[in-house]
Amino acid sequence: MSVLSGKKIVLGVSGGIAAYKTATLVRLFIKAGAEIKVIMTPASKDFVTPLTLSTLSKNPVHSTFYNEEDDNAEWNNHVELGLWADFMVIAPATANTLSKMAAGNCDNLLIATYLSAKCPVYFAPAMDLDMYKHQSTLNSFTKLKSFGNLMIPSESGELASGLSGEGRMAEPENIISFIENDIQSKLPLSGKKILITAGPTYEAIDPVRFIGNHSSGKMGFDIANEAAKLGAEVILVSGPTHQTAKYSSIKVVKVVSADEMYQACHSYFFDVDVTICAAAVADYKPKVIAEQKIKKSEAEFSLALEKTKDILASLGKEKKHQYLIGFALETENEIENAKLKIQKKNLDLIILNSLQDQGAGFGKLTNKVTFIDKNFNIEPRELKSKELVAEDILEKVILNFNN
Repeated sequence: MSVLSGKKIVLGVSGGIAAYKTATLVRLFIKAGAEIKVIMTPASKDFVTPLTLSTLSKNPVHSTFYNEEDDNAEWNNHVELGLWADFMVIAPATANTLSKMAAGNCDNLLIATYLSAKCPVYFAPAMDLDMYKHQSTLNSFTKLKSFGNLMIPSESGELASGLSGEGRMAEPENIISFIENDIQSKLPLSGKKILITAGPTYEAIDPVRFIGNHSSGKMGFDIANEAAKLGAEVILVSGPTHQTAKYSSIKVVKVVSADEMYQACHSYFFDVDVTICAAAVADYKPKVIAEQKIKKSEAEFSLALEKTKDILASLGKEKKHQYLIGFALETENEIENAKLKIQKKNLDLIILNSLQDQGAGFGKLTNKVTFIDKNFNIEPRELKSKELVAEDILEKVILNFNN
């Protein structure tokens, strides 16, 4: 999933030959999950048709304040369009349009919307080499940047005039990448690496049987998705589960047993800033794994078990700079047991689940948790969706970095 997913974007198209590229640009915005509304200057319709961009954007294309040929035409509200957008992108941005933006020369719907926008504005210049280098154009660049607008650098190559040099509008793929990278860099967890564990572990008895638990892995995956959404680099170590990561940037490391999860966690732990252990790791495993399927021959069957390695405690012993979060699923003396785990495992925060709470626990879409930090500050939360619980957990992480 792209950081553009769910975002509302107004695309302004001005009258240059590069306008033909906006069909591809709209398609890429839609593919990234964004919602697009297009505003065209009258001159831009000589290079690409409103029908093309309307079909691709799945929204009407606006060009004038109202339809002069229709006495009952509704006014295209530039203020409403400007306030609707999470981002505004003007591509291509011709020398004429850039000059109007810089001067506030509001003689068309695109400039009126630009002046009404309260969101970040990106512009992708497109013009011939001599126009690009002219001092008036350079002045427009400087002035627009001083307004806080973000310039998507033009590329060099063959131009419509036959000249070769700077002034080509950035390719649609590069425009998307520029905007995504800019948004990503401003997210609250940008530059942070987070290790998350999720799901159950399966401890083999023989080639076909195992000891496991009812964990679906949803809580850990929701935390990973929220962390990626907030800009973090995420490593997700997951036991067997049907859950999938929403963001391609999440590195999913699949494991089966507690030993495999232990090894994976320790291989990444020293390079991360935060570790959140949400997996339901088996406490015990068979001492001996049968090489062949155990036959059902006896009326009773005994299985010798031994403790698995305590992943959370082992990470707590090796912790240096990492912010370490653990989960505790308790059925009795919840608060006291959770406090003991904070001390024994050297945690910064523990998230307490209680099976006594209706709607919480394994296999549920909701969870009810209590946050307890290393100073034993207790903060109970109400029952809510696991996605919202994940948001609450990451808020704690962000707060830690801001303190």
